Parts: sequence; C-alpha cells; structure tokens
Amino acid sequence: MSDVKLVASARTSFGKGAARQLRRDGHVPAVIYSHGSAAEHIYLDGHEVFLTVKNHRSSLLNIDLDGEVKTVIIKDVQRDPIGRVVEHIDFLAVKKGEKSTVEVPVVLVGEAAAGAQATLELMKATVEADVSVLPENVEVSVDGLEAGTVLYVKDVTLPDGQVFINEDDQVVAVVNEIRTADESSDDEATDSE
Repeated sequence: MSDVKLVASARTSFGKGAARQLRRDGHVPAVIYSHGSAAEHIYLDGHEVFLTVKNHRSSLLNIDLDGEVKTVIIKDVQRDPIGRVVEHIDFLAVKKGEKSTVEVPVVLVGEAAAGAQATLELMKATVEADVSVLPENVEVSVDGLEAGTVLYVKDVTLPDGQVFINEDDQVVAVVNEIRTADESSDDEATDSE
C-alpha cells in the first residue's frame, strides 16, 4: 500500500518543556489520531519528517511504533514561522477501503496554443478518495487551449474514485494572450497621456 515508512517511539513526557527538549535532540513530537481510540503521542526523527513532509504530503505512510505498523496520512503540520522547521505533526490513522479528504497541489501540464499562456489560479484542490488511491497532485491539461479560455473545477476530470470537494464554479486556470514588450510600452504610453 505505502512504501514510505517512519520509525516512531512513544512519548512519555508531555507539555511545552518536553516538546522543546525533543526538538533540541533532533526529534519532532507528533500525535496519531484514530477513529474510536485514544490519540497516541509519539516522536520521530526530525530529518525523516522533513523529507516526508516535503515529498509525500498526501501519501499513505507506515509508522512503525514499537513493532506495530500503522497506516496513516498527514493531517496537519505545524512549522516554525521563521525557520520553517517542522515543530509538530498530526497523523490520522486510516484503514483500507476508507475514504479520506486531502488537500493537494494543482499542476498545469502541457502547452497552451501559440501566443497564449496559462496561469494557475487554484494552487491547492481538496479531493476525496479511497485512501489507497490518494493523489499526490491534480494535473490539469492546458494543451492547445486558446487565449480567453477559463478552466473551472467542473472542467477537470479526476481518475475514478476521486472527487473534488471544491465548488464546481471555482476557477482553476486562465489562459491569456502573451503580451510582447512592444504592446506593453504602447499601452503605458497611452495611459500616461
């Protein structure tokens, strides 16, 4: 199901001071939330967490907690506002066949028609899917689209089993005409008169 595996240890001390000490030691405090059971307080290696958050934000992860492997997704990441270091992470335990909602980046693929350029308007989309097919991102094709075209959420087709949570009339991308330097200077000259 998931090839990303993190090794965790149970936390025995809690509070601000204990969390600071974990961070000083190169660890990240975390919590695993499960349906119908108590939250589990853990800590993980800081470097592994950094790489996982960077490369597998919406993937299924396996956490090995004292020999017991739990399948989870990242629910929330708290970062230091200045250094952008991961300070705390929340996971949600999931089971195969269960649906989950994730926020994933939107990526434009392809090239608009000659003389046109696509601009991404919706940076992140909210998608609901079975946990076994959670997307890493949503790819939106702009291949051959002419200037003046507006793509809405309703125009984007997701793979089977995935559904947008965003509103159908939300703008995903806009295709505009590319302006040359001559056109820009002509418009500026007209505006200044």
